[in-house]
Amino acid sequence: MSQQRDFAASLRWWRQRKGHSQLELAGRADISQRHLSFLELGRAAPSRDMVIRIAAALDVPLRQQNALLVAAGFAPVWRQTDLAAPELAQIRYALDFILAQQEPFPAVVVDRHWNLLLANSGAGQLVEFLVGPLVSGTAVNLADALVAPGVLRPYLTNWTEVAGYFVRSVEADAAADGTTATADLLKRLLAYDGVEAALAAPAGPASGPVLPMLFRKGDLSLQLFTTIATLGTPQDVTLQELRIESFFPMDEETAQIFRNWSKVNAAKAAQS
Repeated sequence: MSQQRDFAASLRWWRQRKGHSQLELAGRADISQRHLSFLELGRAAPSRDMVIRIAAALDVPLRQQNALLVAAGFAPVWRQTDLAAPELAQIRYALDFILAQQEPFPAVVVDRHWNLLLANSGAGQLVEFLVGPLVSGTAVNLADALVAPGVLRPYLTNWTEVAGYFVRSVEADAAADGTTATADLLKRLLAYDGVEAALAAPAGPASGPVLPMLFRKGDLSLQLFTTIATLGTPQDVTLQELRIESFFPMDEETAQIFRNWSKVNAAKAAQS
């Protein structure tokens, strides 16, 4: 009975968080509103298939679908596999291929909370130019690097706009996945000096089709925009939470800087 109450409370929480009435969710899940009401009251116990069906209708992420299954008394069905595991070799090959195709421009692979997992040479050259080379094995969180005062912020001339947009995206993530980890990330970002002011800053007129990242260090300026991709139809928690962020130059001057860095890097590699 305790498990039924746990599932009932979790189901009700997710339905309300997603903004659905019982009637709407019942229609999406193809069940009766009466049965859904009984599930939310703990008066009926769901089958494993019913949990998965309702979770899918609510668009609950795989990690949280596992949590709903556990709350209902079932074992998790979605695996969470280390990216370096042999069974993900083909996925890792695909990720490496995408990163390589993006050269000489930067590209990174991050997890749900913006922890850096993979990066290409272009990304390494950008970081080295701005803040110095990454130390091998050092954990890097790109959200902290972007929002915190002492890393990328001094070189990002439109930090207020970029940080405001980024933190709002983390707010959306926190609302979507409902996890403590994402809520903690958001809390940490909001605590950094200047973030609340960035969020409150009035939005100016758009100067272009996308919000650029404008870096400047010394006499060198870089104008970049980014795209974010995810894996299609993931069946693993790790893979669903991966993001591939690719950086593109917004002008020929920026493009040429990255090409020159790539040539210098290739020459150094040939000499070693």
